[in-house]
Amino acid sequence: MLPQMSARVARTCVPLSFASRRFASGGGQYNEPTGNLFGEPHLAPGQRRKWEWWEPYWYFGIFGGMGLATVGLYYKPDTSIKTWALQEAKSRMEARGEATDYASYKASREAKLVPRPDSA
Repeated sequence: MLPQMSARVARTCVPLSFASRRFASGGGQYNEPTGNLFGEPHLAPGQRRKWEWWEPYWYFGIFGGMGLATVGLYYKPDTSIKTWALQEAKSRMEARGEATDYASYKASREAKLVPRPDSA
């Protein structure tokens, strides 16, 4: 009696139109897998696949664009604030007559050093 009661309650709670509704896909219909990528047949040994009309444009466009972007980014001018500040500091130091590289700075410091007399 209980299974019949639960089935009767389920029928009255769920509208008939919802229970028998068919969706736009038409049910359980689908393409069976064939094992071929994109539905292309396997080629015999020694045969080459013929390109579609759009494939050369795609490959040359993508890889050519990446190549141009690589070259463009490699030769892009350096516009960072650090580079500008370094160039500005070097030009101001050269205008004052100061050394801008370590070797000449070290040589100028050694020339200015006066040996101290030994206190011993």
